[in-house]
Amino acid sequence: MKISLITATYNSYPAINDCIASIANQTAKPEHLVIDGGSNDKTLETVKTAKIIAKYISEPDKGIYDALNKGIQMASGDIIGVLHSDDLLASDTILEKIALTFEETGADVLYGDLVYVDKEDTSKVIRFWKSQPFKTELLKRGWMPAHPTVFAKREVYQKHGLFDLSFKIAADYDLMLRIFKDSSLKYTYLPEVITRMRVGGASNKSVSNIIQKSKEDYRAMKKNGLGFPAWTLFCKNLSKIPQFFKR
Repeated sequence: MKISLITATYNSYPAINDCIASIANQTAKPEHLVIDGGSNDKTLETVKTAKIIAKYISEPDKGIYDALNKGIQMASGDIIGVLHSDDLLASDTILEKIALTFEETGADVLYGDLVYVDKEDTSKVIRFWKSQPFKTELLKRGWMPAHPTVFAKREVYQKHGLFDLSFKIAADYDLMLRIFKDSSLKYTYLPEVITRMRVGGASNKSVSNIIQKSKEDYRAMKKNGLGFPAWTLFCKNLSKIPQFFKR
């Protein structure tokens, strides 16, 4: 099965080098699409010379979710995933394992584990986002898979749509709710670390961003029909604490 991997960039040098290298080293080569927001550093210079990149565009956009939407629409693979420009695939065989698991299980959606790593030393783990097999009732407890570990068949996006750009920070959570509340889909949990994410994402950059993230999470819960969203939001935020202690 062909995998399309989408990376959104904006002045992402030099971290983009590690991102690209982790894809180039894969035993199963994906269609790698880079959607750039008009970088003015060395990002495009790096992208243009990377042989693993199948296609790239560089133009102004409305932020990361807009860029990812463009990538999803460009993708030609059977399976679509995301790798952010600061992040790395956890092992050289992980895409091969993902493709094989899709074939063996007949999954529509696959997800796994994620580790947050130090910005400079990506071998140093800061947090461990350990997931679990999916049950619908988990959504009411604020559960969601780590979005960068989610791979979905193209048909899932055709059915449930793209990122909602009215969300500035929580569009990934909104999309995950739309997808995972669909009981007709088959979900498979791959109990392996798929992505190594550098610390410092947009939702945690400042206190104001954390507050905005909680407000948007609450709105996504109401939009997607989760009962008692205040309780769900409390559980969602509380669930992050053990990530700092798991290894």
